[in-house]
Amino acid sequence: MLEFLKQPWPWYVAGPIIGLTVPALLLLGNKSFGISSSLRHVCAMCVPANIPFFNYNWKKEVWNLFFVFGIFLGGIIAATLLANPEPVAVHPELAKELATYGITNYDSLIPTQIMNWGQLFTLKGFLLIVVGGFMVGFGTRYAGGCTSGHAIMGISNLQLPSLIATICFMLGGFVMSNWLLPIILSL
Repeated sequence: MLEFLKQPWPWYVAGPIIGLTVPALLLLGNKSFGISSSLRHVCAMCVPANIPFFNYNWKKEVWNLFFVFGIFLGGIIAATLLANPEPVAVHPELAKELATYGITNYDSLIPTQIMNWGQLFTLKGFLLIVVGGFMVGFGTRYAGGCTSGHAIMGISNLQLPSLIATICFMLGGFVMSNWLLPIILSL
């Protein structure tokens, strides 16, 4: 059983499991799926300031914090007990392209040649880690939710803003990975 869990799951198994989360949450508790709102709940719980954005009944949403904690715990279990000792499988064409930028180590999911403490103090590392992190956080707040909330929950509820946000996420990812990332990696 453990060997079965260690294998990558195909999209036609993992996708429906993720997709069934939406009706399960709606049917079991009239709740919506989303991860980024958990940070707002934590701030509302821990910051005693009188900021209008954080003045709401966060206790109604405590289930979301348990959900996020479960994701965190699941990640720890997967990384320790279910880790695949083999190097990450990278398509030969992608490996060839990444090698031109000095990325050749595929021992983990994170390319350690560009994502490490030493790189943080270089222009490339600052752009990827700090500016990229800020842009993800800003975009999540600006769009009113994260990719999982909009693409999984919002589109399944036929919400036009979620469709627009998801299209923008996809376009942004295309622009970043095909046009901006090669420029940044060349620095």
